[in-house]
Amino acid sequence: MAGGLGGALATPFSRFLQALEHKDYLTLWTANLCAGAAAWALIAARAVLANEYTELYLWVGVVTFAAMIPRVFSTVITGFLADRFNRQTVLQWTYTLNLAHNIVLALLVMVGLANIWWLVGLSLLNGTLRSAQMTTTQSLVPNLVPREVLPNAIALNEATQQGSRFVGGMVGFLVALYFGNEPVFWACAVLYAMGLVQVARIVTRSTGRMDARRGFFGNLAAGFAYAYSRPKLLAMILIVLGHCSLTMSFESVLPAISEEKLGVNSEGGTQLLIMGVGLGAMFTAIWLAGIRSEKTRGWLFLIFGVSSGIGPIILAVSTDVWLSLGATVIMGMNQGGFMTITHTIIQSIVDDSVRGRVSGVYSFHVGGSMALANGINAGLVDVSFLNAPLILAVGGAIFIVAMVVSLANRSLRNIYFAQPAVPATA
Repeated sequence: MAGGLGGALATPFSRFLQALEHKDYLTLWTANLCAGAAAWALIAARAVLANEYTELYLWVGVVTFAAMIPRVFSTVITGFLADRFNRQTVLQWTYTLNLAHNIVLALLVMVGLANIWWLVGLSLLNGTLRSAQMTTTQSLVPNLVPREVLPNAIALNEATQQGSRFVGGMVGFLVALYFGNEPVFWACAVLYAMGLVQVARIVTRSTGRMDARRGFFGNLAAGFAYAYSRPKLLAMILIVLGHCSLTMSFESVLPAISEEKLGVNSEGGTQLLIMGVGLGAMFTAIWLAGIRSEKTRGWLFLIFGVSSGIGPIILAVSTDVWLSLGATVIMGMNQGGFMTITHTIIQSIVDDSVRGRVSGVYSFHVGGSMALANGINAGLVDVSFLNAPLILAVGGAIFIVAMVVSLANRSLRNIYFAQPAVPATA
């Protein structure tokens, strides 16, 4: 399986990029980077368009909500499909359909037929396909590398999930700066096409394992039963649910931050803020790929959790453009680090036979919380006595308190203060 970058990865770089030496993983990694960049550029471009159509931040929240809420219902079904059928085939279909979606949206915007209702409906479709792609990718990654390389592979995959904010934000910013917001949708279509080409090149075939006696709903429920019956896994899901609700649900308020607080037009400013978050997340995820100590990873999980609330507070109080961009980088570093370690821990303790369904259960909680929080946050911005900076600051402060309270949970304490493994006695 090795041979993607081969001997080109010399020490110390091989420590951080070890998984990229495996050809199929490298292929998936580049596909995921392209798809993630398209998704984040699309989120910002849609938000700007929704604000132009309605001049209400509430509709920005509705569109963002529509793009994220499918993770509540589509991921558990996709997780089932990823365990039932060939994961590469399922992934290829998600890319194909999302490419078709992007082309339709770009055409509607170009000819002037798009309106807020088209935007909401297509956001719902895009969110369904995007969440399906993420769930299937998480299920496929452990099949592409040896087990000892899995933490590195998960961290690098998370670099594409979070770090693609930077790539997508940069593409969106440059296209919007020189050509306007409408061509951004065509740029997203090109990125998805590039990703589809890469996915088609993956040769590894893998599936999960189903219980023939249970049927569709019984096997679907097995993922929830597996996650809820294991205290460590359940504690991880719940703390991440709070993290995503309180610190990561900021996309719908970025146009307001860009226009009202920084005095920058929403087209370029929104993409610029997303780019800052992505830069920080990508840097941290790649750095974490080189961390091999479980004890160090546990300490960092606690530190990143507490620090995740600090970035939104700095962004909330800042009135300077450069300090605000620095705050988004801090947000990306801490939030990206927290989510990277989360995925590493969860994927390392889940059995491959139910990996797709558990990934779906995880996305069910994360996606649902982010969709709901984004919708609520955007609606609150339109309330006279509230504003985007206050919403960001309160969310960050609450999560800092939540992390302190989490020390009372035994399972989370065992993760934060993990003890090194004791060698077995001969």
